[in-house]
Amino acid sequence: MMRAIWMFLAAITTPLVAAPNAFAEEKESELTDSPALPAAPVAEKRPHELTMHGETLADPYFWLRDQSYPVVDDKDILDYVKAENEYFDAAMKPHAKLVETLFQEMKGRIKEADSSVPQKDGDWIYWVEYEDGAEYKKWYRKPASGAGEAVLILDEVAMAEGKEYFRLAELSVSPDGKLMAYSFDDNGSERFEARIRNLDTGELLPDVIPGTLSSLVWTSGNDAILYGLANENWRTDNVRLHKLGTPIAQDKLLYKEEDIGFGVGIGKTAADNYIVIAAGDNETSEVYLLPADNPEAPMQLVSARKKGREYSVDERDGTLYIHTNDEHPNFRIATASVKTPGEWKTLIPGTDHSYITGLSVFRDYFVIEAREDGLDQVDIRKYDAPLTPGRIKFPEATYVAGLGDNPEYHQDKLRLDYESMVTPDTVYDYDLAAGKLETLKVQEIPSGYDATQYVTERVNLPSRDGKTMIPASLVYKKGTKLDGSAPTHLYAYGSYGYRVPPGFSTTRLSLVDRGMIYAIAHVRGGDDLGRAWYLAGKTTERKNTFNDFIDVAKGLIAKHYTSAGKISVEGRSAGGQVMGVIYNEAPELWGAVLAGVPFVDVINTMVDETLPLTPGEWPEWGNPITDKAAFDYMLSYSPYDNVTAKAYPPMLVSAGLNDPRVTYWEPAKWVAKLRATRTNDSTLLLRTNMGAGHGGKSGRWGALREDAEEFAFVLTQLGVEK
Repeated sequence: MMRAIWMFLAAITTPLVAAPNAFAEEKESELTDSPALPAAPVAEKRPHELTMHGETLADPYFWLRDQSYPVVDDKDILDYVKAENEYFDAAMKPHAKLVETLFQEMKGRIKEADSSVPQKDGDWIYWVEYEDGAEYKKWYRKPASGAGEAVLILDEVAMAEGKEYFRLAELSVSPDGKLMAYSFDDNGSERFEARIRNLDTGELLPDVIPGTLSSLVWTSGNDAILYGLANENWRTDNVRLHKLGTPIAQDKLLYKEEDIGFGVGIGKTAADNYIVIAAGDNETSEVYLLPADNPEAPMQLVSARKKGREYSVDERDGTLYIHTNDEHPNFRIATASVKTPGEWKTLIPGTDHSYITGLSVFRDYFVIEAREDGLDQVDIRKYDAPLTPGRIKFPEATYVAGLGDNPEYHQDKLRLDYESMVTPDTVYDYDLAAGKLETLKVQEIPSGYDATQYVTERVNLPSRDGKTMIPASLVYKKGTKLDGSAPTHLYAYGSYGYRVPPGFSTTRLSLVDRGMIYAIAHVRGGDDLGRAWYLAGKTTERKNTFNDFIDVAKGLIAKHYTSAGKISVEGRSAGGQVMGVIYNEAPELWGAVLAGVPFVDVINTMVDETLPLTPGEWPEWGNPITDKAAFDYMLSYSPYDNVTAKAYPPMLVSAGLNDPRVTYWEPAKWVAKLRATRTNDSTLLLRTNMGAGHGGKSGRWGALREDAEEFAFVLTQLGVEK
């Protein structure tokens, strides 16, 4: 339903040019309320069917997938996507002033000339800077001795010049500090080119490695790096050794993963003694060790993979420290000798109360990151007293906190990051000897910010099962009426055990300052309340995630925070799938929907093992190829497959033409089907980044303008005062 009618300028009169055989004319009824708006592009229906497990599914928009993907050069497809972009531009043109106002507000809260807190690593101190007006960062270092000047070691601004998209993926300095390996992507496809620079001279070495999709890890000898290439299906299933100065074709293959569902990562232990090769999917892992000074030695298996068991490894003085969920879903900490790495002994047992989310090993202590009742905890433990918590105390009752950049094995101070929904990002050093926090930097908001003018709450709302309470984090301006009249923006993700932390955002202030409540629904599928919370939202329990989101909305209505039709909702990627389901199941609740790069064509994607991520996703969602029950369950909620003839609320969908995670055709097909099926003419827009991928525009101002467009859509659809 439309809660606010868009007033389109009479000047927008030029119709979109339909590509031959690609579009049909929009229904006349969709133009009656807004005659100034050009006709929306309507994709042609072309017969295509999928038959599996005795079920035949019609897919008339299958043709929107370019068969030469990742190359997208089919004229009909490009014409359709461009026409949708033109339609988006036409629809948003009347609101250009609001978009600009929002953009300037958001930009005004960001310090343009800014820098990170410097951090020592070996003989050098490193930091990054933004210059006034710059979209990208510059990377600097200077001698830790204080005897030298700052040196620019990487200039993202120069590298991104003239490019629609740029992303620095990896930056790794050799142990002796003389060489730097880095990788970058300049089209959003997440296929990175690796280069190596001599930091003494600034010169680039001739070594160029295209198509990487991994960390770049130096050997102890400073003369070689380990890396992984993306295979033809955009998966990293290998680890290779490149010796500087030798042809890439001669690089040695150290590891090849045979399971198509497993990916491979590379890292290093804290003391730099071992290179770690980790293989795994979303529920199972397997780790190998290589001596950092002899990477061509035989790999040492820590423990063979067991389905459903995850573990990670670090090392100190010949002892392995293992973070694993083998005995408790909330993980335990175990130890083993490097000589007998498969013989694990419990150091800290898993418990129902404390969810151990991370383990970091240092020379004189180790640090456990955990969550208790959804609240972050950072515990410093001595090796001779591992069961005695040394918990860091933070200044607020509700917050987000964790380890920051701590690159050295021996550190007397721990770098920490801290924020809350009302407290800007804060960088601390924790002095272990004094047991005190030292504030190094608080996020500066140039246009001004007064935390006392805002209220944050955490509320628990009942789920439909009558037993489970779903938490939600809220922030709103003091004085906001809690009588059901406040418009509310509700956000969620709910997958892969990733929680949406209740942290600070300058961007959302543009909604909150206009009287909106901003809420985060901590739905099952994330791990907000422990590992069991995640497990209760995956595979055969996936519908809990969608139900929780709807139940949070209904709970907020019941508590008179807001009302049906006054709620805008947002989710990206797997969170976009949540938007797709709740769009089908409870359209009457929503006043506006933002679906970012949404995973909505669930069946067609999950039965296609040639797609980049599909095999690795089966443990998360189920395998509909081999399992009829999984097929039926996915089909029952797949947003694309469950579009029906009904009235749908306004929605803005975004996509990336080069997105390897959620391919562009998923949102394109979904929008096309909605236009052809729905019974009303609410605003439905598709914005596709033609030169970007999963994350949208890469520069800080380009990304911010997209945020401004999305919030302008929300505000106009909800009729919120501008």
